[in-house]
Amino acid sequence: QVQLVESGGGLVQAGESLRLSCAASGRTFDRYHIGWFRHTPGKGREFVAAIDRLGGSTLLIDSVKGRFTISRDSAKNTVYLQMNSLKTEDTAVYYCAADVTARAGPSGNQHLYAYWGQGTQVTVSS
Repeated sequence: QVQLVESGGGLVQAGESLRLSCAASGRTFDRYHIGWFRHTPGKGREFVAAIDRLGGSTLLIDSVKGRFTISRDSAKNTVYLQMNSLKTEDTAVYYCAADVTARAGPSGNQHLYAYWGQGTQVTVSS
């Protein structure tokens, strides 16, 4: 089993940056692809970004490309989501999740992710 804890959310103004962290428990961290999702009342849960087990392959949705970067530090069992040039539409609760399937690469399909963190709020004001 994997436990995930997100941190780094907060209230910022449009154009500013935040870095979210997803800390994972256990020694099997490198077995899992890790994804970031966000949830808003209007859109529901939306895939944002994912990174493969070893950090060699990433996925990002078009609306965050060029602004967000996903990375992982295996020594710290942590995945990061660096968010730059934040927009008001990025406001959401952000969750990280672990894909424990045997897929070769990361996916944006939330149904593949078995373990989820508790979420961290990101609010971007205009």
